[in-house]
Amino acid sequence: MSGGVPSRVRRLIRGPRPEAVPVLVSRACALVGLLDVAAGVFPRFRHSRMHTVAEVLPGSFGPFAAAMSLSAGVLLLLLAHGLKRGKRRAWRAAVVLLPAGAVAQFTYRHSVVGALISLALLIPLLVHRDQFAALPDPRSRWRALANFVLMGAGSLMLGMVIVSAHPGRLVGDPSLADRITHVLYGLFGFEGPVDYQGNTSWTVAFSLGALGWITAVTTIYLAFRPEHPAARLTEEDESRLRSLLAKHGSRDSLGHFALRRDKAVVFSPSGKAAVTYRVVSGVMLASGDPIGDVEAWPGAIERFMDEAKAHSWTPAVMGCSETGGEVWTRETGLDALELGDEAVVDVADFSLAGRAMRNVRQMVKRIERAGYETRVRRVRDLGEAELERIRRAAEDWRGTDTERGFSMALGRIGDPSDGDCLIATAHKADAEPGEYGDLKAILHFVPWGSDGASLDLMRRDRSADPGMNELLIVAALQAAPKFAIARVSLNFAMFRSALARGEKIGAGPVLRAWRGLLVFLSRWFQIESLYKFNAKFQPRWEPRFVVYRASADLPRIGFAAMQAEGFVTLALPLPRFLRRRTATPRACAHVVADRVRERDMRAA
Repeated sequence: MSGGVPSRVRRLIRGPRPEAVPVLVSRACALVGLLDVAAGVFPRFRHSRMHTVAEVLPGSFGPFAAAMSLSAGVLLLLLAHGLKRGKRRAWRAAVVLLPAGAVAQFTYRHSVVGALISLALLIPLLVHRDQFAALPDPRSRWRALANFVLMGAGSLMLGMVIVSAHPGRLVGDPSLADRITHVLYGLFGFEGPVDYQGNTSWTVAFSLGALGWITAVTTIYLAFRPEHPAARLTEEDESRLRSLLAKHGSRDSLGHFALRRDKAVVFSPSGKAAVTYRVVSGVMLASGDPIGDVEAWPGAIERFMDEAKAHSWTPAVMGCSETGGEVWTRETGLDALELGDEAVVDVADFSLAGRAMRNVRQMVKRIERAGYETRVRRVRDLGEAELERIRRAAEDWRGTDTERGFSMALGRIGDPSDGDCLIATAHKADAEPGEYGDLKAILHFVPWGSDGASLDLMRRDRSADPGMNELLIVAALQAAPKFAIARVSLNFAMFRSALARGEKIGAGPVLRAWRGLLVFLSRWFQIESLYKFNAKFQPRWEPRFVVYRASADLPRIGFAAMQAEGFVTLALPLPRFLRRRTATPRACAHVVADRVRERDMRAA
């Protein structure tokens, strides 16, 4: 492992940061776009001093047609973000739009200055075209639907402004319903019930038609352009990762979560280390430490940064250990910030005896007296029928429609390749038999090397007695020696140190205020509750860090992490009855094979 920061890697890190030319061009496009929209919508703006300046800017078509000005403004606003990120497709669109704007300036307005300024903005695009080489982001056909909904809503709102922007020209006093109807008709190119004096009717009609045209064209383009699917973990990638985990999996409790199949992976040149990630809203989000030999981590990190630069993604790491944070910051120049603490229980030191464990001990005894019993087994030791029942119960007992988890969640239960995982279940024999028999709660643990386990999910029947999770954690810790497990990683507690220090005597006003904010946010996010739940088991706390490029990126990284973890959902989820039928090809093959064996046994 190198002691300094390699200059080549330094350059790689500086690469994803937006350069001066893309930022300036994107700001110019956004400014011109806003002026064009204003020129097309508001009649007073077209006669103001500001418009005198705006009409010589590149892309402005205001004087001869409000519709053309509106179209150019919306298109430039759509291109601005892509240009800022150095996207190649946005660059191509701008290179086509700006000469078209120059032609329009000269043909319709005979403005030599306007045409020259349009071409002047084109020059830095062509000269610095190497700074607009970022590859496309992952996308699918759902992007077209999202564009139709968002552009349709935006067109409707902007259309209402257009219809209402000419109060002195209105004929009569049309109602709100009439105006909405007029906008909807106008987006499809038809006349509506609102009428104006003079040529204003044509101006409004052309403007509404332009909005409808832009919505239709952008939606059709997104629907029929070639897909650039999100990267997925292939069988070969998964096999290579499992080999690395078999050798080095004991180092990081989050290592097994790298096997989520909705992640992509980059390997070091030697193949001895890897970084898994997912791209969310333009953020290349890795989780945990790199997998594999620590000496080979710099090579995998360099490949990760290469990929971020190629796509103009914002690099970030969630939940890496202190060692991982040191390597990331040293090799890349990124910064690290403590995010929270992971609760780790050493099995040899765990006991229900003592005053500190009194609450847990009393709760476990009470639940056991109520008739509950526990079972802790490896996944490979469960029958297929019971495993399928556990899968369905875990799905139905999930508190939200969206599966949550990314950095500390595997996203599946009972896969044939995960036979070393542990499942702890709670049962109540004398209860009324339900859809899942006597099953009342489930805990799922993934391997942490050869002598550890890391908590994956906790699910329970809502009708079961409180304390199911405490009961099963205690059962798993007590059964751990039988499986040669010496340490168990529980939940991750965000901002644990702030919560712990903020409630102590002598805490300063800033720390108390920060703790108060975290307690307030705990109403929606399990911040304080997870910390207090983990603290019941007297764990040792291992700090975890977020690695980021610049402080300005932290809000974006935080939002992307919330999306990845399932706390923020921008897409419409499929109905639950449809999601049950969705499975990976390997899972489907496994189920089919089981059914074939059952049929053959019945035939015999």
